[in-house]
Amino acid sequence: MASSRSPMTPSRAETGVLVGSLIVARLGRFGRKLVGASHATVPAGAFGARFAEVKVDPELGVLRITRIVSVTDGGRVVNEKLARSQLIGGTVGGIGMAMFEETIADPGSGRVANATLGDYLVAVNADVPDIDIAFVGEPDPNNPIGTKGIGEAGLAGVAAAIANGVYHATGRRIRSLPITLDQLL
Repeated sequence: MASSRSPMTPSRAETGVLVGSLIVARLGRFGRKLVGASHATVPAGAFGARFAEVKVDPELGVLRITRIVSVTDGGRVVNEKLARSQLIGGTVGGIGMAMFEETIADPGSGRVANATLGDYLVAVNADVPDIDIAFVGEPDPNNPIGTKGIGEAGLAGVAAAIANGVYHATGRRIRSLPITLDQLL
């Protein structure tokens, strides 16, 4: 039977041994127990795609997000309500990152000038549009339960999706966050 992998690609068992040796190197004798328990397999991480629909007022430069779609491969979802809420929370964090959150440093002292929630803007309920969450994919075969961690998966890509929506609405490519009025006018 012919192998489809290149001669430079290590086999799955060789990769597991490499990962196992890294675990042992970091965790000592406890790492040996982990490697033995895992049979030298590496669970897959969650991943996903984010899509944003935005509207930009051409005269005022006001950015409004009208819809966000978040599709995630989270493996076997044990508690769908909890997983959906986790992704919604990450999406709201991504909206805040894209539109509001900015750390301002005092040039004289180097200290953070907006270190309180009174000065540091975050997304609120009025800033959050309809969020569609969908789960795709199969259970992870390397994990006994088949789950994948989705803790931060909802945040990754939201700001980029909003910036791409701005590009499609205005023709301006925004490469720094937060997206401000002066960048849109």
